[in-house]
Amino acid sequence: MLYWFVPIFTIRKTLVIASGALFYIHFAGAVGFIPIIFLGLLTYIAGLIKDRRVQMIAIFFCVAALLFYKYTLFFASELISIFDPELAKQSVEALKNSIIPDVAPLAISFFVFEFVHYLMDVLKGEKPIRSGSDFMLFSLFWPTLIAGPIKRYEQFIPSMKEGCSKVSVNDIMVGMTRIALGIIKKLISDNLTVGIAFWVNQFDSAPVEIRWLVFLCIGLRILLDFSGYSDMAIGFGRMMGVKVPENFNWPYLASGPIDFWHRWHISLSTWIRDYIYIPLGGGHAGLSRKIVNGMLAFAICGLWHGAGWNFVVWGGYHGVGIAINNVWKNKTAQYVLYQPLIIPVKIMSWFCTLIFVLVGWLFFFYPIPKAVDMLALMVGLK
Repeated sequence: MLYWFVPIFTIRKTLVIASGALFYIHFAGAVGFIPIIFLGLLTYIAGLIKDRRVQMIAIFFCVAALLFYKYTLFFASELISIFDPELAKQSVEALKNSIIPDVAPLAISFFVFEFVHYLMDVLKGEKPIRSGSDFMLFSLFWPTLIAGPIKRYEQFIPSMKEGCSKVSVNDIMVGMTRIALGIIKKLISDNLTVGIAFWVNQFDSAPVEIRWLVFLCIGLRILLDFSGYSDMAIGFGRMMGVKVPENFNWPYLASGPIDFWHRWHISLSTWIRDYIYIPLGGGHAGLSRKIVNGMLAFAICGLWHGAGWNFVVWGGYHGVGIAINNVWKNKTAQYVLYQPLIIPVKIMSWFCTLIFVLVGWLFFFYPIPKAVDMLALMVGLK
């Protein structure tokens, strides 16, 4: 309320920074806030120094922090388990009780991706953020802290400054509508979660129709949950006059895995494209290299979502799907589809893509053996 009724640029800017810091400290605590402050300061200072080596070192530290906090326990456990599973458990407990907290700093994945984006764009010749308060605005904008969308500073800073200068009634109304939509989605998602948990525990004995219904509900639940969070982030930003990038564009209407990733978690998929896939060489070195780069990028994308082999499998699964999609497009580009077949082929492409994506969610949410078992039960193999 104070933001709207005190139309003074500096005060509004200070309010946004302070609210973001308080929001994060409240949910992450001092233990989570300190590493993020350190990485933020490092990123800001490195961006101002006109030395590529310094910026590369800052990128290294950001990525190393993400790996340390989020994946050390996982990789240590998996590596030691090869030789001694009991020793692996003891080692993980020892690490938890010494240098590594049980839980990584809240939203460190989003912070690191935004910091790396900033530094890499500065490396490419983009102008750095010189104002410390502007950098704090970019880093601590509370609507996007927890679940994104992942912001690009070149678009965000001008939009934030415009919002701090003036907020229209239309912005407030549009923002409130998006927040309401997000809350509705989240309420439906939460109710679906309860039903899914109940039936997944009885999946072995459930009728086949219920198994398929649960399968569909799992896909609907994550869409409503994640897009609901994005709607609320976009809505709160819009209420401050800030245009946060859209993150979803009817992904379940996609006609192929490539099209799906143009519609799903758009801020992440474009980040993966720009800062992993293209630096690896993208598709400029032929179809084979394009496929390998895509699969590697999506394996990393999967691991980014969580420290577990099921996330790696999920990412690799989508990487394979995109590779097949690329090969198909490459082989059929020279052909013109017979006119009466266009609509049936589009429907079939949509249906196959939807099933492909929904199968992937099983590996995203459940351990690999559980996901395989659920699939087998759905198709009558068990």
